Amino acid sequence: MEEDFKQEPSNCIKVVLFGPESTGKTTLSRQLARYYNSVWVPEYAREYLQNKWNIERKTCEPHDLIPIAKGQIKLENELAKKAEDVLICDTDLLETKVYSEAYYLGYCDPILEKYALENTYNLYFLTNIDIPWEADDLRDKPNNREEMFDAFRNALIVNKRPFVLLEGSKKERLDTAVKHIDKLLKSI
Repeated sequence: MEEDFKQEPSNCIKVVLFGPESTGKTTLSRQLARYYNSVWVPEYAREYLQNKWNIERKTCEPHDLIPIAKGQIKLENELAKKAEDVLICDTDLLETKVYSEAYYLGYCDPILEKYALENTYNLYFLTNIDIPWEADDLRDKPNNREEMFDAFRNALIVNKRPFVLLEGSKKERLDTAVKHIDKLLKSI
C-alpha cells in the first residue's frame, strides 16, 4: 500500500506550485507547461472533491485525504514519464498535509505525512495572496488567506524546502518562475 505514495525515479526537474486556494497555481502551471513544451500535473483533489460535491453535496472529509494523495502521486508518476526536462506540479503531498492540519485540528494521517516529507522536488513556487480570491464550489477560506499563506510558508521553512515567492501580475509571476527554472535547467 505504501508504494502508492512513493515517487518513481525521474530524470526531469520537478517544480511545485504551492500555496493557499485561489492564488493562481493552476493558471501558472498551465502557462509554465506551455512555455517549456512540457506536461503539468493537475491537482487531483479538485477533480475528486468536485465529483464528491456534485454527487453528495459534501466537502472534503478526513477519510478523503488518502485517496487524494494516492491519486496525486499516481498522476505525477505517470506524467513524469512524459516530461523531458521539467515537470510542473500544480500541488504535492506537502500541500495536502498543510490542508489536513489546517482543517482537521492539526491532524495528518501518518502515511500521508511520511510521504509528504519523503517525496522530493527541485523547487517550490510559493504563490502569494496578492491576487483577488475567486469563489467556486470548493474554495471556502476567503477570510483566512493570511493565516493559510503563513501555514504554507512555514511548511516550506520547517521542512527545509527550496522555494521562491511568486507575487504580482500573471506576467510577473511567470517571468520570475521562468528565470528560476532556467537556472535549474542550466545546472543539470
